[in-house]
Amino acid sequence: MSRMADAVSSTASAYARDDDPEFVRLAAPSTLKMVEMLLDGQPRHRGLLMTACSGFAQYAYGFLQVESEKRARDNPEESRDLRDRAIHMYDRARGYCLRGLDAAHPGLSAALARDPQTALAAATQADVPALYWTGIAWGGALSLSDNLLARVGELVAVRTLLGRALALDETWEDGAIHETLIVFDGMPVLLGGSASRARAHFDRAVALSNGESAFAYVTLATSVALRAKDRQEFERLLGAALAIDPSRRPRIRLANLIAQAYARALLKDADRLFR
Repeated sequence: MSRMADAVSSTASAYARDDDPEFVRLAAPSTLKMVEMLLDGQPRHRGLLMTACSGFAQYAYGFLQVESEKRARDNPEESRDLRDRAIHMYDRARGYCLRGLDAAHPGLSAALARDPQTALAAATQADVPALYWTGIAWGGALSLSDNLLARVGELVAVRTLLGRALALDETWEDGAIHETLIVFDGMPVLLGGSASRARAHFDRAVALSNGESAFAYVTLATSVALRAKDRQEFERLLGAALAIDPSRRPRIRLANLIAQAYARALLKDADRLFR
């Protein structure tokens, strides 16, 4: 059982290299369900917990949230259903993420709710993946909330998770933490956002990824350019995302393909977005 758990824990990288998003959309649920079944027998297996944490979060974004936003114009009801499913999937991911943090640092999830800064002081570079994916899962659900202002305390926890991960290893996964922080710093000032900080994270993410991650461009377009109603920059950024050759970075091929599909949908919907 332990060997099987270890093997299943390593499946994420195989999916990340895939060149067929639809195949992964159909295949991933079976893998994630198997991970949950294995966790029933080994509830503190850190590899399985991280696979569930990151896997459900990635599925929520790539196949639910993005699809919801792509269908917002033509099918609002279906879009809302997908949005609700994405929130549920992000919450599911967060549960596994917090269990993973507790497996490494007993009691951390409870401490995180009380005082995030103090709770994460003992985190080390080895914890960066767990900190990142916990922030992604928690923040993903918050980003889809109907009333984010009412959950600003949780937003502080998410920022603290990502900030601690950044402090421990800002180069992790070629700038992935910086990419994610574009989203949160692209929020309104009332929620702690700052367009200048978002642009600084974008510049650093592009530098660390050698400009080969489409997600950075799509994120700045949707989080900053769209909010500023700068259509010229919006279209320029999405064009840059589409110009990336996914085969140049096989390790993130799937993420690039999903980001590029989203970029095409956004360009198609630009007239509505900039009304």
